[in-house]
Amino acid sequence: MLPKPETLLGGLSAREFLRDFWQQKPLLVRQAWPGFQPLLDPETLAGLALEPEVESRLIRETADGWQLQHGPIAETTFQQLPESHWTLLVQDMDKLLPELQTVLDAFRFLPDWRLDDLMVSYAATGGSVGAHVDQYDVFLLQASGTRRWDIDRRPGAPLPERDDVPLRQLRQFEASDSWVLKPGDMLYLPPGVPHLGVALDPCMTFSIGFRAPTDEELLAELLQTLLESGDQPTFFTDPGRAPCKHPAVLDNGSLRRARELIRLRLARLDDRHLDRIFARTVTQGKPGFEDRAPDSSLSMDQLRQQLTAGCELSAHPALRVALLDDLPAGWCFIEGEEYRLDTERHAMLRTLTARRTVNGEDLLPWIDQPDCMTLLLELINQGHWELVGDEHE
Repeated sequence: MLPKPETLLGGLSAREFLRDFWQQKPLLVRQAWPGFQPLLDPETLAGLALEPEVESRLIRETADGWQLQHGPIAETTFQQLPESHWTLLVQDMDKLLPELQTVLDAFRFLPDWRLDDLMVSYAATGGSVGAHVDQYDVFLLQASGTRRWDIDRRPGAPLPERDDVPLRQLRQFEASDSWVLKPGDMLYLPPGVPHLGVALDPCMTFSIGFRAPTDEELLAELLQTLLESGDQPTFFTDPGRAPCKHPAVLDNGSLRRARELIRLRLARLDDRHLDRIFARTVTQGKPGFEDRAPDSSLSMDQLRQQLTAGCELSAHPALRVALLDDLPAGWCFIEGEEYRLDTERHAMLRTLTARRTVNGEDLLPWIDQPDCMTLLLELINQGHWELVGDEHE
């Protein structure tokens, strides 16, 4: 396990970083993680890219232009790669290799629902994906080798993309800043900053990417909520209308009544309804990681025995969970599913979700409360949490 770095933000506190840099401007931190070890080698990364369920990409820059190949990548393809100018990228490494969760733990000054994944890239000398722009926050941690990062932080930097390559590359790019990152160095980039990374020698980069819901995603969840509410629909009405002047024309009175009908329906949703729509949206499970139920179910007696014995409970690497306080009670949202909590279950879930792994002894205050244990047993048998102990390794 990697020790948590004390210099991750270069002497800034989390509060100072979030106030002055987050979603505002880039930050370069030399030796953000001194002595960083990547915990995997290029062969392991390539091995994962062979698997059909793993999201991977192989990008090559050749004399004939850029080439993009989505995984699974055939083993013969790796054997035929040249010595330079190619990059392998594998998404969701935090879920594929749970030991890499220790990397993400260092960034938990940001909420879990904001995190997307840990992407690991291995690049041969000269390897790159071209100049581009991301619409998410990312921390680029150099894991091995050296990479040069060029960015364009100028306001109004041109963002049009090329249409002659299979990648989302910028049509033009001019660097305003350039740095060479060595192992342990880190570059933070907010959304919308044009950047270009080029491997100066064989190197590995860890990209800790964050996500944000779009207005379209929130509206889609809102619509689904309205459709599933069970409320009786309100029909359009138009008493006292005048004869139409043209049978195909929508008259102003009908349009006004339709707008009022929609606004009245939306007005039924108070702030708490909207909060829950947001919570369901940001905890939707990531495709490809839905199947997590254990082979055998745990019984209530086994659960109580293991908690008493001091086992650990570890959250599934792909788990997306959020709490919505309505003190002293609240809601818990797991993979888009909503759980209404009373005071005691709310307190238990706050303890359970405070860390990725908690000691069973921390949950002993609720061991004799049936509602709490029933919920905990359900979450374990659904695979959202796993008991880790001598009898469950």
